[in-house]
Amino acid sequence: MQVSLEATSGLERRLTITVPAEQVEAKVTERLKDTAKKVRLDGFRPGKVPLSVVKRRFGKSTRQEVVGDVMQSSFIEAIQKESLRPAGMPTVEPVKMEPGEDFEFIATFEVYPELALKGYEGITIEKPSADVTDADVEQMLETLRNQNREWQTVEREAKDGDQLIIDFVGRKDGEEFEGGKGEDFKLELGSGQMIEGFESSLVGSKAGEEKVINVTFPEDYQAESLAGQPAEFTIQVKEVAEAVLPELNDEFFAKFGVADGGLDAFKAEVRKNMERELQHAIKNKVKNQVMDGLLAENEVDVPKALLDDEINRMRQQAAQQIFGGENQVDPAKLPAELFQDRALKRVKLGLVVAEVVKQHDITVDDERVKALVEDIASAYEHPEQVVSWYYSNERQMSEVRSIVLEDQVVDTVLDTAQVTVKECSYEEAIKPAQESEAEKEQQAETDVAS
Repeated sequence: MQVSLEATSGLERRLTITVPAEQVEAKVTERLKDTAKKVRLDGFRPGKVPLSVVKRRFGKSTRQEVVGDVMQSSFIEAIQKESLRPAGMPTVEPVKMEPGEDFEFIATFEVYPELALKGYEGITIEKPSADVTDADVEQMLETLRNQNREWQTVEREAKDGDQLIIDFVGRKDGEEFEGGKGEDFKLELGSGQMIEGFESSLVGSKAGEEKVINVTFPEDYQAESLAGQPAEFTIQVKEVAEAVLPELNDEFFAKFGVADGGLDAFKAEVRKNMERELQHAIKNKVKNQVMDGLLAENEVDVPKALLDDEINRMRQQAAQQIFGGENQVDPAKLPAELFQDRALKRVKLGLVVAEVVKQHDITVDDERVKALVEDIASAYEHPEQVVSWYYSNERQMSEVRSIVLEDQVVDTVLDTAQVTVKECSYEEAIKPAQESEAEKEQQAETDVAS
């Protein structure tokens, strides 16, 4: 077998592979002989069909099968010989395949980039340091009460924090527009749920009143036909209700799985959960900085095949998460550009992290895997059942091992990166430094749904 390698552009490679005719013909003959032993044809006893008859009947299809097998096996042999790492499947083009002649074909494909990682000294990390104080716990108690509030109808003017039930109709230039109408709509004043001016205009209103207000849609409003445009809303206020917060009693504590111990036990449970959240937030902030630093320090050429695979995977996830069920949309109909940037970053990170693992010979620490599973399970009422479920689910365990491996990569980088510790409050520590990946995903899902 003869192999000619050509670097066409960037990561693309072209292999021209020539297989001697006698090698192909020998395989064709061997396949035909095997067929002759098994085939049943009228006028011949089983296993006694002449080879010439078998060749006449099955020669063309047999040659096509053999050629396919030869292309596959010789391609694998060629990439091993040339020490190539294909990224994705090759595009194969037969050049010569006439009987009796050497078989020649061209395989075009991309390869994984060769990465020469820079040192980690240029990566700067700011690690938050914070504690959960008694004041933080008290604030969390109020937050939990507010999340479990109930609404009680009142006969007074509405104020910020009240919930209104309204009907409304929006008009632009005197004409109703799509999405500008609602009935029995629940609106909490001051929540920022509606465009600027809508909620503030309802402060002071009472049940049974009708109001006509004029507002202007923001310039970046998602509906282009309304962006920056004035509109008029006719609003019928049907009910005004105020929030009633639950008492901190045993009934309230039981909702969160605290059956005994009263307020002190509940505070202890809340503190424990806050401390877990704090550690996770600090860990994620450090991890994100490490990953961003690795990308900033290392240029990565991305094979188009890997990028396309990641985009298609994200398309499928989006289609399932947003549409799901019987109304699931064809993922291929979702525009690739919605996922392009995030997919590109994910692929780059995957390549860089894999190279760190390779260069430092990092293997997954089983003890850290066990600790992570137990940490995840500790947030549930019956942690032992969660642990058992994880260890019986290979897919979930694979995800846990991937997380642990990434954590080990982070630790490796932190050994030589420039790390400074920043003292801060609990609220500052858990607040995302910038738009989180989850928020980006949520925005992308909104874009997809739109």
